[in-house]
Amino acid sequence: MLAIGGLLTILLVLAAILSRRMSAFVALSVIPILSALLIGQGGQLGTMIMAGFATVAPTAAMFLFAILFFSIMADAGLFRPVIAGVLRFAGDSPPRIAVGTAVLASIVHLDGSGASTFLITIPAMLPIYDRIGMDRRVLACVTAMAAGVGNMLPWGGPTLRAAASLQVNVVTLFQPVLPIYAVGLFCVLSFSWWLGARQTDHLSADAAMDGSMVFDGAASAGAGPIVLGWRYWINLATVGAAIGVMLAGLLSPAVAFFVALSVAMIVNTPGLAAQRETFERHAPSAIVMVAVLLAAGCFTGILRESEMLDALAGTAAGALSHEAASALPVLIGALGVPLSLLFDPDSFYFGILPVLGNVAEAGGVPAVTVARGAILGQMTTGFAISPLTPATFLLVGLAKIDFAEHQRFTFPFLLAIGLVMTAAGTVMGVLTT
Repeated sequence: MLAIGGLLTILLVLAAILSRRMSAFVALSVIPILSALLIGQGGQLGTMIMAGFATVAPTAAMFLFAILFFSIMADAGLFRPVIAGVLRFAGDSPPRIAVGTAVLASIVHLDGSGASTFLITIPAMLPIYDRIGMDRRVLACVTAMAAGVGNMLPWGGPTLRAAASLQVNVVTLFQPVLPIYAVGLFCVLSFSWWLGARQTDHLSADAAMDGSMVFDGAASAGAGPIVLGWRYWINLATVGAAIGVMLAGLLSPAVAFFVALSVAMIVNTPGLAAQRETFERHAPSAIVMVAVLLAAGCFTGILRESEMLDALAGTAAGALSHEAASALPVLIGALGVPLSLLFDPDSFYFGILPVLGNVAEAGGVPAVTVARGAILGQMTTGFAISPLTPATFLLVGLAKIDFAEHQRFTFPFLLAIGLVMTAAGTVMGVLTT
């Protein structure tokens, strides 16, 4: 009963969002609440929802303060020199801009945090995409691909969970996967270039139709020399300090951006009237995303605390026969991206993976091989389209695109990367020994 309830809840939420019959906020809140009532756990609704809120509260706070902070930085012209520099490098080449986005996101994601990757990459690159006229979905897709493959690293959440779940050394788990990781990065760069090339065709067609598009990097960067005053250098130092203390673990992201926002408002919007106007201009979009993040907390909180996710995990794992053990690593690798839509990392790696590992070992396949297949897609490559992680909503919120459009646009590329890495792991023997 619980397993069926969990599966139906997840499928209904996905269907409601993808079909645009409900907003993400309504789907993530109303459907799981109704599910809890139907399975007879209405009395625990308050506790379950508050538990979910607790898990997403730091991300929601970080998003609120960060979006306000970067909005003030954009208003103050902090990114104008960056835009000019990147445009001078990329010229009128959307493929080079897309590849540059992938490289930036891959480097930033070395800290293992999807949220910080999105917070740094999207605000830096969005003005460039808008000035050139590139599709924002390409920005979100390229960033999602780079962050997803980067999430496989040994200090990434899914890999750490997999190692802890099977009680194996994380280096032992990841070391054979390193060549596959390189294949994944190559796929990211290749797809990024291709997406950029498609943008070149579309932009050229638009220019030919209306005759109004000027494709000149220097012009797009802004006419005339850029004068950098004292506020610019304080703003730059504030951004560097906020990101530095966040990545170094000295302050949590929410606290780092809270302090940075306070400094930014004092420097750039002195006076009560200016500060009120800044909040009134930028807060509405931030508040909407905070509401969606809290709704995501309600969704995962109810599913986890009601044990629907645990029951679903056990049922899915128990349905596999021992004869399929030798195919499990390849199967899990191929299905990793779609499974990210159904299972959050804790449910999969602590609920399903141990059972799958036992099934594999019973058939003569080391459990660690199944884990290597899992980290090729499940909440790694596939995490940035999953409604089960708040970072997904952070990504689409920063890119200012619709969640359903992001899923439809990005899913084929993430699935292709997962399949290519699975094939590479099979050929290299990583998933077959």
